[in-house]
Amino acid sequence: MFGWKFGVETVTTDELAEKLRHGKQVLIDVREPWEFAAGHIKGSVNVPLGQLADKIGRMDPHATTYVICQSGHRSARAVRMLERAGFEHAYSVKRGVSAWRGKLVK
Repeated sequence: MFGWKFGVETVTTDELAEKLRHGKQVLIDVREPWEFAAGHIKGSVNVPLGQLADKIGRMDPHATTYVICQSGHRSARAVRMLERAGFEHAYSVKRGVSAWRGKLVK
């Protein structure tokens, strides 16, 4: 189910889709605003990677948090930042939005 990539725990887009159907998780999209506007997963919150450090203090470190970007590289960096801030349940989405088979909203 869960894997490792770039030293952080990961989920596939299929696993993410299942989690989003069955629970209340946080989904953070760390792409730039123009990327997010071009299409994102419904319910995701756009926090560009460059702004994440400033916003971590307003986020719940106890929530299960999934982080997505375009390909999985930025999300892995974001998860490492979240882990350093005390998040115990943060997961990077493997291959990011580029692997998402579901609908994207604009």
